[in-house]
Amino acid sequence: MSKEASTNATGNKGWVGYRPELKVVDCTVRDGGLMNDHNFPLEFVQAIYAADCAAGVDYMEIGYKGMASMYPATQYGLWKFCTEDNMRRAIGEKKGATKISVMADAERTDFNDILPREKSVVDMVRVATYIHQIPSALEIVNDAHNKGYETALNIMAVSTVPESELESALEIIVQSPVNILYVVDSFGTLYSEQIRDLAQRFQKFTIPAKKALGIHTHNNLQLAFANTIEAIVLGCNYVDASIAGLGRGAGNCPLELALSFLHNPKFKMRPILEAIQNTVEPHREALRWGFAIPYMLTGYLNQHPKAAMQFMEGDDFRNIVKFYDDAVQQP
Repeated sequence: MSKEASTNATGNKGWVGYRPELKVVDCTVRDGGLMNDHNFPLEFVQAIYAADCAAGVDYMEIGYKGMASMYPATQYGLWKFCTEDNMRRAIGEKKGATKISVMADAERTDFNDILPREKSVVDMVRVATYIHQIPSALEIVNDAHNKGYETALNIMAVSTVPESELESALEIIVQSPVNILYVVDSFGTLYSEQIRDLAQRFQKFTIPAKKALGIHTHNNLQLAFANTIEAIVLGCNYVDASIAGLGRGAGNCPLELALSFLHNPKFKMRPILEAIQNTVEPHREALRWGFAIPYMLTGYLNQHPKAAMQFMEGDDFRNIVKFYDDAVQQP
């Protein structure tokens, strides 16, 4: 199957193609860890990595490089801190073809915790930042770049950022050595028209600066997959997804859906299905991720899902009218 066209079941050509330069980032462990304070057992992470390698997924985001002094170890699991020893235990002695990514939160990451690339199993450092944290975020980007890593920057809660403020930030960001900028629908509130507008707004800066563009969606309004498709069509070449959609709150674009859309023959579906069946789905009852009315309401109201997450953990999680009444009264 060429990149220009493929043959479908009816013999027609030209309906389906693929972009070989497009990369898939599996954020199951990192984003899913937001549902259990990153307390996945080692065997869970090992299984996800094995599935990604077998499926041909380009990157697996294994967790955060959180500053240990800011997070109590009694509450948070291994993947909040991602020490070199624990990452090596997860991926085994022989590293597979799937690259490893870690996320570093602006103002919550100690540069000294990030080793030079030649001493680490990590390939890419992704920096998550709110718009007011851009200076701190770029310090991490510069440090990671100087240590030899691929770098990405995710501007969180972009749905709340004024247009002029966003463009001023993008103008500064593209002057840095960052490789990839992400359009991030943190609250799962965006529609395809807004994804299109944001992607084109980012591209005004990324294309001249020869930076790649990525997309990270949440499924509060059941639009994570549709919005990911929209971004891909517009030229986003880094696509975030998670196995069975496992991620914070309503979850992310399901990896199995993303792979089915991409049609790149290098991707294999069966290892992902095995991971869904044997590794991810057994956690659903405890973690309660995925589309639910409280998550839909925070997406509809353009609010952070933390209130919905707390509500879903309680015994009264079916009282959606009360949740709505409380949510609309928030400032």
